[in-house]
Amino acid sequence: MKEKINVSEIFGSHVFNDSVMKARLPKAVYKDLKKTIEEGTELNPAIADVVANEMKEWAIEKGATHYTHWFQPLTGVTAEKHDAFINPTDDGKVLLEFSGKELIKGEPDASSFPSGGLRATFEARGYTAWDCTSPAFIKETENACILCIPTAFCSYKGEALDKKTPLLRSMQALDIQTTRLLNVLGNKNVKRVSTSVGPEQEYFLVDEEKYKQRKDLIFTGRTLFGAMPPKGQEMDDHYFGIIKPRIEGFMKDLNIEAWKLGISAKTEHNEVAPAQHELAPIYNSNNVATDHNQLLMETMRRVARRHGLKCLLHEKPFAGINGSGKHNNWSMVTNEGKNLLDPGKTPHENNQFLLILASIIAAVDKHADLLRMSASTPGNDHRLGANEAPPAIISIFLGDQLEDVVKQLVTRGEATESKHGDRLASGVHSLPAFEKDATDRNRTSPFAFTGNKFEFRMVGSTQSISDPNVVLNTIVADVFADVCDRLEKVEGGADAVAMEAHEITKELLTEHQRVIFNGNGYSDEWVAEAERRGLPNLRSMVDAIPTLTTEKSIKMFEKFGVFTKGELESRVEVLYEQYSNTINIEGLATLDIAKKQIVPAVMKYQRKLANGVAELKTVGVDSSVQEKLLEDITANLKDLFAAIKKLEADIPEAQALESEAQARFYHDTIFTDMSAVREPADRLEMLVAKEDWPMPSYGDLIFEV
Repeated sequence: MKEKINVSEIFGSHVFNDSVMKARLPKAVYKDLKKTIEEGTELNPAIADVVANEMKEWAIEKGATHYTHWFQPLTGVTAEKHDAFINPTDDGKVLLEFSGKELIKGEPDASSFPSGGLRATFEARGYTAWDCTSPAFIKETENACILCIPTAFCSYKGEALDKKTPLLRSMQALDIQTTRLLNVLGNKNVKRVSTSVGPEQEYFLVDEEKYKQRKDLIFTGRTLFGAMPPKGQEMDDHYFGIIKPRIEGFMKDLNIEAWKLGISAKTEHNEVAPAQHELAPIYNSNNVATDHNQLLMETMRRVARRHGLKCLLHEKPFAGINGSGKHNNWSMVTNEGKNLLDPGKTPHENNQFLLILASIIAAVDKHADLLRMSASTPGNDHRLGANEAPPAIISIFLGDQLEDVVKQLVTRGEATESKHGDRLASGVHSLPAFEKDATDRNRTSPFAFTGNKFEFRMVGSTQSISDPNVVLNTIVADVFADVCDRLEKVEGGADAVAMEAHEITKELLTEHQRVIFNGNGYSDEWVAEAERRGLPNLRSMVDAIPTLTTEKSIKMFEKFGVFTKGELESRVEVLYEQYSNTINIEGLATLDIAKKQIVPAVMKYQRKLANGVAELKTVGVDSSVQEKLLEDITANLKDLFAAIKKLEADIPEAQALESEAQARFYHDTIFTDMSAVREPADRLEMLVAKEDWPMPSYGDLIFEV
């Protein structure tokens, strides 16, 4: 009999959440802490010792012996340093202690994490600061049980060295400006606005033993070599297909571990590519959703190992089949629980929604370059612009209903009606007829309105969702601030404000309608049309990085206190370095695999074939087929060797460069050199006998799970 899972019992059982705090903390302390969490007021240091002691007691009851300040440096992954609760006593024993000071502040080595020049090597001091808006949790692995305290990470001088600090700053900026906007529109009861995010996570699962035989996957997370198998994804039989028992076992355990951590994992299914899957959570506050997504990726990797699997989160593990993204579903919610992106049944009459919509459209158009940058990783360069992911051109899909309302406002100055969905009739009497949505969806759009939220579809599967949300929150706050500046100057009461808001809505839509596109984002015609409209087309991460330090970007980020100029410049350097390091590792791995595995294997097979030809000739048997095969192998081996020599010569030249020049050389030259090595190697894979090829094939990896 299968073990019964009591979801309500295990959900959040490893989280120091609101119900735990309410039960364990004194009422006054709970009320004080709750006010900080919900209203953003300053944390009262006086309550820290009480919270720390109760947190420690709870963690020890769960089996924890250590605690850690869990933070998110600019590496893109999480970091932690474990400290035991023990404190020695004079009699040779220990007390289990955890103070408010230890809860609030930690001190990891700031010089050992990427800082982009903010910190010199000898400047080691950095601080982690408790983020009480994201609950502490117990991370339980096969070998440890650790109390994890989510924290921000900054330098001795206060510069942000992490992903969390700018995110919290951007959330604060959007909260202030959105609340300000709603108040000037007459909604005086709104005291706080938070962003709500639901990131859908795509990933691949392959057999761990086969993974261990692929040095390219081990070193880089993606295959640098590999001929396409006879079957890929063209039959569309994997998408939403029956989940294999081994994968079901993984998904079951993953759900249990996620639910313990309070991660509301809800929807799971097979994705388009063989061996590819997706997990989507229910929405959560921006900060918590970001923490949860980092935790989820880590948990996926850990649970996969239990099942003899390897979880691949790279955006493009296999050339020739779809890669993985992470759709960032974003909306805004007031302290009263109202979703500001819900248009209602008659959006043409919802003036507040239309003003907010127009402002977001303006923000995306004005700062399309920054949004593109926020979805940039070396791995995502393989996806964006291909017919599997949104194009590198930022555009907005609104759907038929809202596009029609926008058209009415732009052309006639007012909107008088909204389209509604017809009833769907299947033609089968026993099937229910129901009202369709007012608009279809568009999977080719990078930034799509999907009913009551925007779905930013460009984000890469390995990324922290902090990056896109920092940009999205800030650019929307920027436009809201400009709108408020105008509305707050209006005299004449509520009617005059409403009239001015209507005028602003029309102006923003008229000025920025070029970014609205409901058609096929994969088509060549759209690329030409986007160029005609003047929309930016930043084709690679290297092209996108400089957008962080344009005069426009610096001015905006500094205005809202999200980034200083120095912090932006540091991130540019970190991104160039990360891109260069990634391609450098890939280039060296390409050489290593080609020279140590592929070339020796091909030469061995070549000798075997040559000996066979000689034997056939000795006995007078026709060897023309074998000779032609030998000739093809020799020609491709020659091409492979020449390509290896070219890559071998260019890598030192790349390594001698710095910053942008280095990243561009890696992008323009080394990446091309790697492709030149791969092409003959993949042809050779199809010529050499399978038992003589030195690594598992694509087919072995994606179909034998």
